[in-house]
Order: sequence, then structure tokens, then C-alpha cells
Amino acid sequence: MKTWLCDSGQKVEIFIPFLGKCRPFSGRCCQICTPKSWEGFHYQHLSHLGFRDAVRVTEEDTRYRGWLVRRVCGFMAVWGWEVPADAPTELPARVCHSRRVRDAATGCSRGDDSESPQHWEEKVLEILAEIQAPLSLLTLRLCNWALLKLLSRLFLGVQVHRGQLEMVLRATRMVGMWPAALGPVPCHPLRPGPPLQPGVPLVFLSRHRSLLDGLLLSFLLCSQGLGVPRVTVGGLACSPCLRALLRRLGGIFLPSRLSDRDEELPRAILAAYTEEVLRSRQPLLIFLEEPPAPLRLSAPAHWWLTMVYRAVQDGAVPDVLLVPIGIAYDVAPGGWPQDEAPRGLGACLWAACGALRRSHGCARLDLAQPFSLQEFVAKNLIGRSSGGEMLEELLLPSVLGTCLPPLEDTAEVPIPGPSTAAGSEAAEQTLVTRLGLHALSDSVACSAVMAVGVTSALLLHKHREGVLLSRLMQDFSWLLEEILLRQHDLGFSGQLRALVQHSLVLLGPCLTCHHLAPPGDVLVVPKASAQARRELGHHSAALLPIFANEAVGACAIHALVMEMLPFLGAAAGPSDIVLSQDELHRKSLELLRLLPPNLLGLQPCQPLPCRSQDIVDKLLLCGLLQAEEPEGKRWVCDLALHPPCAGVHWPGGDITDSDSDDEGPKRCFKLSTPQGCPSLLLFLCRLLSPVLQSYAGAVAFLQQASWPQPEAACVEALQQLLAQEGWEPPDRSLALSSLQTFKEMGVLEEVQTPAGPLLQLSQLFRSGTNREKLGAFIQQFLWG
Repeated sequence: MKTWLCDSGQKVEIFIPFLGKCRPFSGRCCQICTPKSWEGFHYQHLSHLGFRDAVRVTEEDTRYRGWLVRRVCGFMAVWGWEVPADAPTELPARVCHSRRVRDAATGCSRGDDSESPQHWEEKVLEILAEIQAPLSLLTLRLCNWALLKLLSRLFLGVQVHRGQLEMVLRATRMVGMWPAALGPVPCHPLRPGPPLQPGVPLVFLSRHRSLLDGLLLSFLLCSQGLGVPRVTVGGLACSPCLRALLRRLGGIFLPSRLSDRDEELPRAILAAYTEEVLRSRQPLLIFLEEPPAPLRLSAPAHWWLTMVYRAVQDGAVPDVLLVPIGIAYDVAPGGWPQDEAPRGLGACLWAACGALRRSHGCARLDLAQPFSLQEFVAKNLIGRSSGGEMLEELLLPSVLGTCLPPLEDTAEVPIPGPSTAAGSEAAEQTLVTRLGLHALSDSVACSAVMAVGVTSALLLHKHREGVLLSRLMQDFSWLLEEILLRQHDLGFSGQLRALVQHSLVLLGPCLTCHHLAPPGDVLVVPKASAQARRELGHHSAALLPIFANEAVGACAIHALVMEMLPFLGAAAGPSDIVLSQDELHRKSLELLRLLPPNLLGLQPCQPLPCRSQDIVDKLLLCGLLQAEEPEGKRWVCDLALHPPCAGVHWPGGDITDSDSDDEGPKRCFKLSTPQGCPSLLLFLCRLLSPVLQSYAGAVAFLQQASWPQPEAACVEALQQLLAQEGWEPPDRSLALSSLQTFKEMGVLEEVQTPAGPLLQLSQLFRSGTNREKLGAFIQQFLWG
């Protein structure tokens, strides 16, 4: 690992992996938004500490030895875990006497003299009981023991990186001894000693992959010495019995009537409770998304992040250390309920028994590099108060063909925010939304790639008609090296044939295998059913954030080639096609403006022109493009020194950025065929096709829907249309994102009615011609 200082002032790490010998230490925080945390909370030597299986408990995990201990070591280990003290016993009294709660109660009782202070205190305690309950240590230990047994039967192993755990523990200790205002924390190993009380609380921000995530993360954090977290329970409807049990295990719920703007008391109680939890240094676990809508910040997560942000801004705690968490499964256990009926304890036990009937492979937990909330807020408040151009001004001219937008725009990535807020509240919600999307991209970046995801991507996007097992193994090895080169870790290890066979067994219901006797090989053919395509697409979606830049660039190349196709001869090959750098930038920017960064797993802080330049650089590095040198520029035996290609990031030297060469001739690129994978362009285009096909289906929905209608009804109708028309497997997050993009572009507009806000077509897109132009604009990026 080597570090170089590029022209923009950022430190770039050059990582050269060796398959099977070295793993990248993924999960670094953003260098733009949190440079001090990036520098201070990283320890390169910790990447060599290796992994441990959290559900494999032996007698070495207890204080005892012997024959009997080996048979009950799981129970004894769970019973020996040190559970930190719960919230202080005077928590209800502190919440009741909080100035925020007293002001809200006074405002609610104004004009009503019949309400006594005792009555309002009882109401405060009732709402607080709806949010949380004291931990039950006996119930917690018994459930952890039962969960240990369940996890050991559900998964072959649950891997946790020792270096990531040590990184988080050291960050909490060093922040406790080093004030954040003094600058970056010095990077030196601490002397071994007893655990120190952290100076700031920990807030874990995690993805949500299955219903088991809350119990699994609580179990893992407690078993690894990070404490028993308070786990936020999102939009899942629970029965009163199940809610009571989850609260005793550390679950916390949002109070009812929280969204009612006339009810100030629930919001005040929630804010006061969050402050008390952070003051008592209890870890807090917030799920950023819901399984029905992945890669999209959920409404409950926005509420909890707002409470944490206000606690820091109001001075309840000096700072908060945010730790993104990535969870990866070979096969995620259970499924999210489609109906809104409350789930009871019996239904959960029945679902656990059903999950035991299927093999789920392995699971992996990754902790990203911690970063300071105060530093993130300070960096995002400076220089970001004035917004750039709107998406309607940047993208609509390209769609309608009226004029071409400039390449060098100053618009930031569009951040969707609630439209009902005003003034400082709107700025706060925008900042919290940016924080949530940033943490979500960090969680995606640190998540390991599982073997099932690699095999699914190859079968769905490269070998849809079938492939021999020997060829599948070669492509599997090639894709592993490509993933490691992009500094993403793998959630598995072992022999190549065993890994491929392991993934094929887990994907058995989606595949048909034919044994070929004469060659002694196996023909693997994906099934053509919608259910098989849906499951393969769900697993292969984990690879899109890794190859997002290359996939956007490949789709831009496809759009340019389709424009040139009528002018090319029949014998023209890929090497005969020359693309202009400006046109490639323009097409990449159009696609980047169309797709939200959270769908691609990209960080929302990077400007789009910089990201477009990164796309061109990565296309050059992966071999899809080759710089075209103008004829006559150099002689045959020209030995004079010339500046290197500006598009390639060499590890050393002062290289001029390609955008700064305005006076010279325009740069051009030839299409090239990579040696390792001749069909790389097709693979990258198909990797992005589920997102683009959902957007194309949304255009078809504009012509069939009856307007106006509520946004929730639009989402449901769009998902049904995508399923009926045979598009890629419908995803709720894709439906929500497409409608949000259409609102920002001016295709849809929101009107206020007595029944609530409704969506309707704008005046411009009530014309069928403009809707056809919008559909053609999206179709140009689709392969086939």
C-alpha cells in the first residue's frame, strides 16, 4: 500500500492485491467531508489481524476448562459477557423535567386549565414507555444464548474482522482522551490496558438486509465487547407482546402521532430521550433503510438522525462517533412481510423454523472507519449554503433536444428533502438527509461481496443462455480479481471449485444443471422464470456499487455508438470507432444526473464533473478505451519527452488534468477489447440495466396512469406495471427513485388538495411527443 498526493490535495492510496494473499482494508471514511477522521482513525497494521467466527464458541471463550465445559461452553460464554449498566434509573424523571418537554407540555396545556401538571407527567411517562423500557438482563442473556444456537444452524459462519473491531475500540478511547477541537488524533498504537470509558457515544449506522439484522447486530456487538446497543425498530408492525419483548432486549420505537405537526409533545419526549441515551454513553444502532426499499434513506432513520444531530447541536453531548456497518449474506434469512398486519411472537418463531429448512451459507459483518459528526457538519455547512442549478434546468434540455447543458456546471448532487419545511428547519433536514445518504454509501462501500453475488452476476449478466462449469470458474476468478482491484473485500475464501459449487448449491432453485458425460463437465443454465430472475437480480445487485462508474461509462459508450451506427460501414469494428472526450463526458453527465447517487452506491459529496472524469479514467484503466493520438503529432523516431496521457492516473509525477487542456486539440478515444474479458462492455451495460429498465417502465406508466393520484398509489401501480410488462424484477426503491427524479425534472408536479398532496403530469409532458422523447432518452442507454 502506497499513498500519493494528487493535484486536488487528497491522498490517494494505490493498492495492488494478490488473490488469496492480501485483502484490502475497505471502509475508509470520506476524505472530503471528514479529513481529520480519515487521517486519525485508521491503522494499517490492524488489517492483518484476520477474522473470527462470532458463532463458533469454544471453551477458550470461557474462564473454565474441562469435559463438561466443552458441552455447555455456549451458555457459559453468554453468561460471562459483561453487560454495561443500563440507562440511569432516574431516566423517566430526567425526561419529565427536561426543559424541552416542559415547554412542549406548557404549550399543549395553554388554554386548558383543567389539565394538571400530574396529568401531563403521566402522559409523558406513557409516551416514554411507548418508546423504550429498561433492559432485562436475564431475558437478554437467555435470548442471546438461543440466538447463538439459531445462528450456528442458519449459517456456516458469521465472520467479523478483528482489525475493524479494534479500530472502533481505539477510536472511542482516543476520542475520550483527545478533544476533537485540537485537530486530528495522533496515529500511534495505545498501550494495552483496561477498557476506557469513551468520551463520546457511539452511533452505529447500518444497512437493513433482513428481519434478523437487529438481533444479529445486537448479539455481535455485545459479544465483541462494544456494549448492548439501543436498536431502532423501523416501520415493521409488531404486536403488543412482541413490542414489549423487543423493548426489554434494547429495542426502541418511534412514538405514535410523531408526524402530526400539532403534536409537539411526542417529538420533545423523543429528543429528550435521545439526549439521555447519548449522555449515558449507550451505543445506538440506527437502520438506514428498509428491506423493501434498499439503498434509500427511510423515514424512521431520518427521524433518529435528526434527534442525534439536534443533541449534538444543542450541546447535550460534545460529539458523536458515527460507525457505518455493512452486512452481507450469501442468502438473507426470512423475507419482509408484504401486508401491514402486526407480526406476533408466534409468527416470528414460525419464520425462524421455516428459515432452518434452507441453507443460507455464510454471513459477514463489516465495520467502517468511524468519523466525527461535528466534523461532518462543519465541513458540510461551509460553502454549501447556496444551491446549484436545478435538475430541471440541467437535464430537461437534453431530453427535449432544445439545447445542450454546459459540461462544467456547479450543481451538486440533488438531495431529496421534505418540501413542507421552511427556513432553518429545511436546512437541517437537508443536512440530515445528506448525512444519512453519506452513511448509507459508506455502509455499501464497506460491505463484503459474497460468492453467491459473484455467481449470480455472471449467470444473469454474462451467461444468460448457460455456461459450462469450467468456463464459469474462469470467469469467477477473473471477477474476483476485478473486485479486489477496486479495493472491495470478499466475504469468503477457499478453493475455487469449492466456492463455485457452494454458490451453485445455494442458487439451486434458480438453476438447471446438466451433466455432460463425454466431456465430464456440467452445463449450468439459469431458469427463465420471473422468480429465478428476481432472485438472481437481488443477489447480483451487490456488484453494482463496485462497478458503478464503469457501468455508467459503458452505457454512455453504448449511447454514442448507437448514434454513430447509421454512419458506420458494415465492416466497421470496435477499433474503428473513435469517441470524443467531450461527447463521452456529456453522455456520462446526463446519466449521472438522471440516476440518484444512492442507487449506484456513490457518495453524494463528489461533484458530477469530477465523477464524470473518474469514469473516463476507469474506462481507460479497465481497457475499454484507448487514447487516440492525432496523426502527424509525433514522428516515427521521436525521442523527445512528452507529457503522459492526462486521462490515466499514474502513481507519481505532476500530471495535468485532462479538463485543463482547452487550447490543444480535443482528445479522442478508440474502443478497445480487454484481454481478460472480451465481453466486458456487455457485462457492465447489463449490470445497470435493472435500474434503467425501471426508469423506462416509469415512462410507460406515465401514459397509462390516471392523473392526479397520491404518490403511494403511484408507487404501487408502477410496481404492478413493471411486474406485468416483464421488465426486470420490480424494486420499490427503484420505483420511488424514478418518481422522485421525474418530480425534480419537472415531468411530474405536486398539487395540494383538501385530500392531501397529489401527483399529476406537468403541462409540458401532457404532450405525447415529449413523453416519447423522454422514453427515447432513457432507452439510448439500454443495451438491446
